[in-house]
Amino acid sequence: MSATQEIIPSVTDVTRGSRLDVMPGVGSAERRTRAHGAFWIMVRRVVVLAACVDFAFLAFFLAIGEPRQAWPNVLSIAMYAAAYALLTKRRNALALFLVWTEVVGHAALGTLFLGWDSGFHYYLLMFIPAIIVSGGWRVTIFPLLFLFAFYLGLHAASYALGALAPIGRGDLWALNVFNVAIFFVMASYTARFYSENVRKSERKLRQSATTDALTGLANRGHLLDLAKQCIAQAGRRGENMSVVLADIDHFKQINDRFGHEAGDQVLRHAGKMFGCMCRERDIVARWGGEEFLFLLPGTDSEDARQLAERIRVACEAAGIEWRQANIRFTLSAGVSTLAPAEDINAAIGRADKALYQSKFAGRNLVSVAD
Repeated sequence: MSATQEIIPSVTDVTRGSRLDVMPGVGSAERRTRAHGAFWIMVRRVVVLAACVDFAFLAFFLAIGEPRQAWPNVLSIAMYAAAYALLTKRRNALALFLVWTEVVGHAALGTLFLGWDSGFHYYLLMFIPAIIVSGGWRVTIFPLLFLFAFYLGLHAASYALGALAPIGRGDLWALNVFNVAIFFVMASYTARFYSENVRKSERKLRQSATTDALTGLANRGHLLDLAKQCIAQAGRRGENMSVVLADIDHFKQINDRFGHEAGDQVLRHAGKMFGCMCRERDIVARWGGEEFLFLLPGTDSEDARQLAERIRVACEAAGIEWRQANIRFTLSAGVSTLAPAEDINAAIGRADKALYQSKFAGRNLVSVAD
């Protein structure tokens, strides 16, 4: 018997497409999620831990002279070994079926043979959080009812029959303490596992809401939110703040000649280069398409122009290798500096006009708004 219940939630293996059941053979409580390599590494480790716990049971019962209680643990260890082998082969549904069979069967046998006070029934309670997270109430109600009925039935049978193979009072107390300790450890581990996954999901949601997926830079909405904070700080400090709106020249021609995948590579390369050339306090965002916006706190018009010029020169000198072709590109930019109490959109509008001046004048230029 071991604490393996945290691997119970349904998972769709994106590599092989196998589906895991929340409670095999009971109702239709299933859900599909994307499986991550780290998750399956964790599952295999838990199976190893489960086998170790059963080995501890084997040693315990042999030590107290109860071989009848010891040898079933050999079967449990073999089941976990088989489950581990199946997991390495991505046969996840069968592996989890073995795990569930071992947990439920061992909990029932341990309770009936050694009595309710042995604490084996605690392991059944580990199913509850795993079932709950597997779906909505319509999906989980039947597995929960099954577990509730099974738990009550085991309780009633245990008290009606008594311990079928009782052990000494001191040994029973030690076994109960061990099972309670394992239950606490695994309940804590399960809660931590799910909470960490929730936090990871929240971080990914925040990142997707604030980051451009292609370049990894801030997206348009996030930059506008940050701009409000920057403007407020600049006002308190009496600092200037400038914006640079830059556009890759003839980007459509790059797409037409080399393909959209090549165009994406140009945008990624440009975004990485822009991030490296700016200060830590500067904010660079993909404004849309092939346009990028630089928000430069504590920067006057001339300093912003010089930064834009350095970026322009770097783009002109740079290039990317793409399928045995060297793709060159240039950049046009417009610069504006916020007036006191000016809205960021007004400054961006003036930078946009300056950008079009650069385009009209022949591209690969930096213009400063009046």
